[in-house]
Amino acid sequence: MSNDQYHGGQQYDPYANGTGNGHQEQQGPDVTQTWEGQTWDTQFQPAVTYEQVQADRAQAAQAQQAYQQQPHHQPQQQPYDAYASGQASYESYGSPAGYYAEPQHQQPRQQAQPVAAPAPAPAPVAEPVPAPPGGAGPGWSSPTTSGNTRITDAQRARAEGRSPIIEPGMQPAALTAVLGLLLAGGAALGTYGLLVPLVLLQGLTAAGWFRLNGMWPARQGIALAFAGGLAADAALLVTGRENAAAAIFGTLGVWVLLCLVLQLRSHADPDERMYGLMATIASAALTVVATGHLGADPDAVVVGGVAVAAAVLARALPLPGPVSLIAALLASAGAGIAAGGLADLGSSGALLGLGAGVCALVGLRVASYDYPSRFVHMTAGVALPLTAAAPAVYLLGRALV
Repeated sequence: MSNDQYHGGQQYDPYANGTGNGHQEQQGPDVTQTWEGQTWDTQFQPAVTYEQVQADRAQAAQAQQAYQQQPHHQPQQQPYDAYASGQASYESYGSPAGYYAEPQHQQPRQQAQPVAAPAPAPAPVAEPVPAPPGGAGPGWSSPTTSGNTRITDAQRARAEGRSPIIEPGMQPAALTAVLGLLLAGGAALGTYGLLVPLVLLQGLTAAGWFRLNGMWPARQGIALAFAGGLAADAALLVTGRENAAAAIFGTLGVWVLLCLVLQLRSHADPDERMYGLMATIASAALTVVATGHLGADPDAVVVGGVAVAAAVLARALPLPGPVSLIAALLASAGAGIAAGGLADLGSSGALLGLGAGVCALVGLRVASYDYPSRFVHMTAGVALPLTAAAPAVYLLGRALV
């Protein structure tokens, strides 16, 4: 179907009458042409005169001049004020200035007020840790770990410049006394009854000496020293008590040579290698020397064990230094007399007990030196008094019994 059917057979010309609409007639010049289709703008634009535009511009200029005359105490205009200026221009929609006023002449109505930053909270002040009173006993704290701000007594004493001698205290002394009584009881039972507490003593000696010298874990050195003690025990059991000295010194010579060979194969620095060699030889020597309890007379071992137990307990009492030392010696001699009376030693037991007590106090002093830790006290502090008393028990036992 063509367009001729709608226009009487003639070709339709939309511009035949000089307008853009073929259905509308020529309209007068005073009539505003509008579009009748659906658009986004559903209202007519208001007619604005030139006088209204000039009045709005003059009013805006007066507002700007009044603003410039005011004292400025505010900080520099923030970047987001431009958005407020554009927003103000949009709010003037519908007035004449909204169509003809330049955007750059429009001033913001309000300036952003500075926001005061909150004051930071004061940092917590750590309270100093009060030192324990001089008359009180040693109050031990737990070892320092990650997140724990407490320090040990040894670290506190070192920081305060106090004496490097820290006595083990009552708990290690009680353990030493228990181990000494076990040695005495095992000796009364027989050789193999003495062997069990002796092996425990040798293990504590090997581990405690390395820890006392600041070398930990040092597993190879501890194992080597402990193996030397076991080898001395085996050699003495094979050769018998009459050849105890040969078994002890022979094992000690072999183990010193073995320690020297193993340290020469080490790839550490020369100073560190020498330090490790001395610590290993000393630990092995002490462990082997502890075998003297196994080679001594059983009655001497009973007296020596009881005397050492009495000496360390008396030394741990909260007494002044000289008084505590005298009390420990008297306690060891008294315990020697008591144990010697049960073992038919008589007054010889007092001398044996006094000698064992002196050696035990020397070993206790060694375990207290150079700011020892709690672990040192629970290993070397327990074992060294009995280990140091082994030569006295062996020699005095052979001489007096």
